[in-house]
Amino acid sequence: MTNPTGYRRGTRDMFSRGYKKKGVEHLSTYLKTYKRGDIVDVKGCGAFQKGMPHKSYHGKTGRVFNVSKRAVGVVVNKRVRGKILPKRVYVRVEHVKHSQCRKDFLDRVHANEVRKTEAKATGKRGAPCKRFPAEPKTAHVVSTKDNEPQFLAPIPYEFMA
Repeated sequence: MTNPTGYRRGTRDMFSRGYKKKGVEHLSTYLKTYKRGDIVDVKGCGAFQKGMPHKSYHGKTGRVFNVSKRAVGVVVNKRVRGKILPKRVYVRVEHVKHSQCRKDFLDRVHANEVRKTEAKATGKRGAPCKRFPAEPKTAHVVSTKDNEPQFLAPIPYEFMA
């Protein structure tokens, strides 16, 4: 048999629902608000065929450019023969969710603002806002007093018939 070239070819696992995630969709999916400029993840849900994105957009992150009654328009980058093109795709709300990609950054910005206001209130100049990588542990001497070294040896192999 030749290789099929259907619209949903190779999506057996991609659009399948997760373990214990089958059944009726929660109402919170429909009650979420999307605004222009929001960053969303496109993830096709196999339970709803209407407004489903093409498999090439599955798992992509984009920015909302339009909001309609039941769908959102998302600008997603797609690679086409070596070029990356911004594509405008309309997807129903069942197939999108708010992205968590900027959550850590926004939390850090908020924490830095709190530090700055505290520094201003106390009169200190310049709050430490930079991130630094974890430094290597400093050199130290391990004492053997009351800490005898243990001799480790492999257990000999015994053949059991």
